[in-house]
Amino acid sequence: MEHAHLPTTASAVTAIRALAEEFRLSISVTDDIGADRTSRRTSAPLFTASDPDGSLPHEAFVELAGPPSVSVRLFPEDDAKITVEGVEFHDVPRDAVPAFLRSVYGGLAFTKSRLFPPGQWLVVPLPGDETYKEVVPFPGPTAWLARGVRR
Repeated sequence: MEHAHLPTTASAVTAIRALAEEFRLSISVTDDIGADRTSRRTSAPLFTASDPDGSLPHEAFVELAGPPSVSVRLFPEDDAKITVEGVEFHDVPRDAVPAFLRSVYGGLAFTKSRLFPPGQWLVVPLPGDETYKEVVPFPGPTAWLARGVRR
């Protein structure tokens, strides 16, 4: 699946801001810049801003008002964790984030339940054959998740 190439965390944030504007969502962005500030580099010595290769890691946390409520943590390693109404999608490629959010806010995402084994999943289809699916955690679906149930 090809996505628009987002070479940096900043370019991904710019793409998310454009999508928020398109869907008229309020957005909040927090940036963490430097090896001593990013979540995956907590072992970096204090006041050490750059990685050993001299690069300056940039991580961002984006919150989008709902419904649904969505947060996106963009990591310097070209991936993201997207949380939709409490359902966490880990290791989403940074390039896929705009298409993922477009699917969620554009009404393509849905929940699917099964009797055996029992469970409910949030399914987020992207253009092409790419689909993300995660279990809806207990205590169960929110009102937004419950509105899109498919059997």
